[in-house]
Amino acid sequence: MHTLENDQLCVTISDHGAELSGIFDKKNDREILWNADPSHWKRHAPVLFPNVGRYYEDHCLINGKTYTSGQHGFARDMEFICVEETENSVTHLLESTDETKKAWPYEFQLYITYTLEGRDLTVAWKVVNKDQEIMYFTVGAHPAFNVPILPDTKREDYHLTFSGQKELTYHLLDTRYGTAIPDKVYTLVLENGSCQITEGMFDKDALIFDDGQISKAGIALPDGTPYVEISCEGFPNFGIWSAGDAPFVCLEPWMGRCDNTGYDKELSQKANINMLEPEDVFDKSYVISVR
Repeated sequence: MHTLENDQLCVTISDHGAELSGIFDKKNDREILWNADPSHWKRHAPVLFPNVGRYYEDHCLINGKTYTSGQHGFARDMEFICVEETENSVTHLLESTDETKKAWPYEFQLYITYTLEGRDLTVAWKVVNKDQEIMYFTVGAHPAFNVPILPDTKREDYHLTFSGQKELTYHLLDTRYGTAIPDKVYTLVLENGSCQITEGMFDKDALIFDDGQISKAGIALPDGTPYVEISCEGFPNFGIWSAGDAPFVCLEPWMGRCDNTGYDKELSQKANINMLEPEDVFDKSYVISVR
């Protein structure tokens, strides 16, 4: 376990999955990241790579060959190597193995860097294509924040906040496959850029927002005071999820997402797929701000 600390926050990161495992707010004397209690959900903030969500029927087609991969890919369950640690940052590395190639055939390097500045934690992903072919992948974040966080409050007292929109559109998941239902679009109506976290909001799993609608999303306390925000400019997809009525909410910026139900084309043809030429580098980051 690695620790980043200043006078505002104490952040912990595990070698396993290079997973963010704690964000303690010193100012307010509270832990804001979910504790991974397996009775609800056994993770804190897994990195989703090389696939966000599920492929349709858990397999994808690459150059005419079928590869099987579970939900959210393999990175979250692998041991990373810490390759650099400074006073305010930690960098982990995962490289391809014979086992990873069974699920996704490419030679790669995945670097994940956490940088703490004040009350902001920047999470940066760097993917390096070490293969001789063009590489196709999606990558995403899945941090879970404690809601409720205040005594004598419940999850439904809190609000989701966004950057000024009047409404957002979203898709739901087909529970048979864990993939998106593309032909049904729902509307999330906002008042002053926010909406209440309602009972039953996550009964059908995650809410999936496409088309780059969300560049900033947050959670507000019952009185409207900002609690935590994620800034993710340039991300095409975003998920919001909780495990039923569990006491946390996930804010998930994604570069690409799960398949649509019925998708059977090459991975390279998938919407919002990331393409990387041999020896090229993909860089993307988002920021968690504790308010």
